Amino acid sequence: MYTVTNRVWVEADYQQEFEERFRRRAGEIDKQPGFVRMEVLRPASEGAPYLVVTTWESKQAFENWVGSEDFRAAHANPMPKEAFSRGSEMERHETVVRAVRD
Repeated sequence: MYTVTNRVWVEADYQQEFEERFRRRAGEIDKQPGFVRMEVLRPASEGAPYLVVTTWESKQAFENWVGSEDFRAAHANPMPKEAFSRGSEMERHETVVRAVRD
């Protein structure tokens, strides 16, 4: 598994719009080959970033999505720059250990 996490610092006045954009797009990313799951995590403390976590079957599946028309469509109409208190940070990880409760 390959997991990509984006840390996104969203200003309070834009948080609802930020969340709604992901709600509207959630049904699109899951059509991508190799997609496993996406979670958008709202910060529990003021000043902390949102976490947008996507999990893929492989690094190649993620890279294929980034090169896809769906990715371009998802990022075609960005929120205004003032919606963010700082730039986002991307982290990429490969799964070493996984525990799941069935």
